[in-house]
Amino acid sequence: MMQRIYEPQDLIEAELLVGMLASEGVEAHLAGGHLLGAIGELPACGLLGLLVEDEDAERASRLIAAYNTAQPLPGDEPVSYPGILLC
Repeated sequence: MMQRIYEPQDLIEAELLVGMLASEGVEAHLAGGHLLGAIGELPACGLLGLLVEDEDAERASRLIAAYNTAQPLPGDEPVSYPGILLC
């Protein structure tokens, strides 16, 4: 069984998170990605969802929470964007 653990804001965030989870050994599936072509650049409005196996749900949720709260290491942010992490 799979659980929907997160609703990404857009397709870019969804793909980043799927890749990050894969790098941590968690297989995630993106639901609703095929629906975005019809709405163009409008917000996904809950159409997107990351799905993981039940046994991975808690760990995947923790990984996403840590990813979303990450801060740049001191000295890693550009001078022109203090406090902003550029990937």
